[in-house]
Amino acid sequence: MTPLNPELDLELTRLLKAPPAKVWRCWTEPELLKRWFTPHPVVTREAIMDVRPGGRFYTVMVIDGVDHASDGCFLAVEPERLLVFTDTLEAGFRPVAEPGLGFTAMLTFTAEDGGTRYTARAMHGKPESAKQHAEMGFHEGWGAVAVQLEGVAQGL
Repeated sequence: MTPLNPELDLELTRLLKAPPAKVWRCWTEPELLKRWFTPHPVVTREAIMDVRPGGRFYTVMVIDGVDHASDGCFLAVEPERLLVFTDTLEAGFRPVAEPGLGFTAMLTFTAEDGGTRYTARAMHGKPESAKQHAEMGFHEGWGAVAVQLEGVAQGL
């Protein structure tokens, strides 16, 4: 994994009680992703995922009845080990005109003690973006969805 830059990166690590294969499925199958991807009561209404480098990663979250779409691109895919995506590019590695938060997410899945050492890192291009993401509740939100992710993975 790329070394952590504390000025630009936010990171969350959890030991999930589900094997990497199941956690991976939750991250790469749209119907499973919709079940855990946003902290309740927010709903992920739509997920389109072409899980390959250059493939599309599109979601629609519903917050207080309002749709919030996010379009991005998968950068690296190593099944059951590594998943990297960004909102600064769209499918086919085309730059987006107006990125959302402008970050790249690097997710690692490592088998440990019958479960998965899950690390989610959000890497930003400037300190202000990282600060904004932190203030929006990165640790609380990504922590809550890690619990939801674990629950869905355990049920598979």
